[in-house]
Order: sequence, then structure tokens, then C-alpha cells
Amino acid sequence: MRVAISGTHGTGKTTLAETLCERLPGHTLTDEPYYVLEEQGYDFAFPPSAADYRAMLACSIRSLRSPTPSGAVFDRTPLDYLAYLAANGADPSDEADAAALRSVFATLDLLVITVITAETDRILPDTELPGLRARMNDALLELVYDDPLDAWPDTPVLELSGPLDDRLETVLAALRPAQR
Repeated sequence: MRVAISGTHGTGKTTLAETLCERLPGHTLTDEPYYVLEEQGYDFAFPPSAADYRAMLACSIRSLRSPTPSGAVFDRTPLDYLAYLAANGADPSDEADAAALRSVFATLDLLVITVITAETDRILPDTELPGLRARMNDALLELVYDDPLDAWPDTPVLELSGPLDDRLETVLAALRPAQR
């Protein structure tokens, strides 16, 4: 199975992705594009620029296109970078090729969205750029549900807005039909 997790920074995506890999035999974690590019020597601005988000968007598309010998859990998707671009005033429809997005989202068995909740704000560590975090969260939810690019209409979406302790079991329950 191929599972991808999207959400703004500081919502527990990486922790959830790592825990899923521990519970799903044969699944590997695909690092988020920021770290992939950083390892390749990419020099990011702080805060990231529009060009930085576009580089991460392209890297995320490449990552989802890559065949995986076994199951994979992706830490971030192209949606994340489209939402960060939108949070900074860009039009997501101008930022990506809808056909390319459609082809990569079609490879997913489940798209998991982690959102800001009162619990994430209370329990998880404080994050940098809280204004950007909130704007990206809102932009992501708008993108996911409005799908202005018509790029993920057949991709099952699971929004995790409940308790942090329930996330893993909620995702595993959503995956059970795909595992059959």
C-alpha cells in the first residue's frame, strides 16, 4: 500500500509516518522533500521562498512517481507545497500541472491530512512561523476539499482532527479495506 500524509508544520506528520511504518510490515518511510533536497545540497531561505516551495513540490512529485518495491508511507505530498504557496498568495492552479498531480495521487491508497487542533497546539512543541502554519492549514483544507485542479478526485482522504492518541488506529482502520 501507498499512504501519504499531508499537513502544516507541527501537526505530527512525521511521528505518524514513522509509527505507521512500524505497524505496517514491509513499508518504508519516504523522507519529506525538504530533507531530501537539503541532503542534495539545496540551500533553503528562511522562511522558505516561493522558489523553495516549488523545488519541494517538484521533488514530492518525483518521489510519488518513484516505484516502491514494497509499501511506502510518504511524509508530505505535493498538496503541502501547493498549500504553502497559496498561503503566501500564489494561485495553486498556476503552480502545478494538474495531469502530473492526477497521475501521482492516483497511486495512493490513502491520503491522510493532519490538521491543527487544540490538542496539537497544547501537546506538540511550539513551531516557528505560527502565522504561516495557520494560513497553510486553511489553504490545505481548501485545496483538499475543493480540488481546484481536479487532481485527486478518486484518492481516499482521511482528515485526522481527533485525539492524537487515536490517529494510528484511525489510519489503520481506514486502510483495512485496501489491505484485503
